[in-house]
Amino acid sequence: MGTDRKDSLEDRMGRLEDRLTEARATEKDGAGVSDETRKGYSQGLKISSEFIAAVIVGAMIGYLLDYILSSKPWGMIVFLLLGFCAGVLNVLRVVGVVKSPHPVDRIGAGRKQDNARSSSDKRNGM
Repeated sequence: MGTDRKDSLEDRMGRLEDRLTEARATEKDGAGVSDETRKGYSQGLKISSEFIAAVIVGAMIGYLLDYILSSKPWGMIVFLLLGFCAGVLNVLRVVGVVKSPHPVDRIGAGRKQDNARSSSDKRNGM
């Protein structure tokens, strides 16, 4: 009877060890997905915070103009709509649908300045 219990205990421990190694392997595979998920969450948080900030700033500017100019609902309405439009534009820029108004070309910027200098030197006779 004692050996039976010992054998069954060893069998159960062996099965448990197998399940544990499978779970660890699955956990390692799931780590890559969680990184992608975190990137998605951070992108979503960035987009939503930019949108909300634009709407709030528009509402605050409208409220202040209404308070200063005594034009009660109109400043708030106009600037709330402008804030909404600015928020939508920011979201579209982050997503990549709309390009930035001033794209930065760090490599080409130096060449453009050098070309402008050389062409102005040629015109001045230098």
